[in-house]
Amino acid sequence: MRSLTRRFVVVLAAVIAIGAVAPVAAQGTYPTKPVRLVVPFPAGGTTDILARAVAQKLSETWGQQVIVDNRPGAGGNIGSELVAKSPPDGYTLLMGTVGTHAINPSLYAKMPYDHVKDFVPVILVAGVPNVLVVNPSLPVNSVQELIAYAKANPNKLNFASSGNGTSIHLSGELFKTMTGVQMTHVPYKGSAPALTDLIGGQVQLMFDNLPSSLQFIKAGKLRALAVTSLARSSTLPELPTLAESGLPGFEASSWFGVLAPAGTPNDIVKKLNGEIAAWLASPDAKEKLAAQGAIAAGGTPDTFVTHIAAESAKWAKVVKVSGAHVD
Repeated sequence: MRSLTRRFVVVLAAVIAIGAVAPVAAQGTYPTKPVRLVVPFPAGGTTDILARAVAQKLSETWGQQVIVDNRPGAGGNIGSELVAKSPPDGYTLLMGTVGTHAINPSLYAKMPYDHVKDFVPVILVAGVPNVLVVNPSLPVNSVQELIAYAKANPNKLNFASSGNGTSIHLSGELFKTMTGVQMTHVPYKGSAPALTDLIGGQVQLMFDNLPSSLQFIKAGKLRALAVTSLARSSTLPELPTLAESGLPGFEASSWFGVLAPAGTPNDIVKKLNGEIAAWLASPDAKEKLAAQGAIAAGGTPDTFVTHIAAESAKWAKVVKVSGAHVD
């Protein structure tokens, strides 16, 4: 009898041990199928460029495909809502932006998602300055010449953006507020179509994210006048900042990061953060992103939470000062 009891105890202990280990082992196999990384803007823009770099690295690391899924519209709200309402299993992620998670909540009268409650921040991927670019046919070669031209030709200039609520849009609104010029905002469903019309002359200027405009600046298809960051960009060090160009205090940089639906298991969030953080800290990532005009970021999920909170407060003030809104 004692022998049977002893065997029962041993078997029971083994079962408990297996039960404790099994969930960890099962979770440790993530991902066991393709992961979707939603980009809430069209292909070709900065969000898409950075998402594809992250997706390629994760695919190589995991041996499991990470698919970039472009879902543009409503300043990034359509793609963001899709992720917010997806199963929190780690297989649908978002490449969020300063627009989707810091500007839109103050700019839109009604949001289809809660940018705080509906997401788990994973990691801040990169920061980029915006760059003021004009069509080469516009007879201006500096910020002050642009201001003078705009004041001499009120409402004759159209400035493009990648959509309502993006930092590209708000950079233009802030420029209008600080200079007193009158320009018309023309929103597009992403930087790529906006740049196409800018190069074609349908619009005259744009405050674009540097990575998506860089190739056209170097090719002479666009003329760059200044960057919107407080410091000059190492990618185009000869280009002044808007603050240096007669607009002290002007600052409107962009950032991009990976987020998951609220409720995503913590071990999956940690794994994603660790894999991406390790790559961002590597010389390969720093060089690859710097070549695009971006600065590799990183950090923990908690530091990303803090960053989003600070940026939301900052951009709420910019929206209020500019008077911009979207019904």
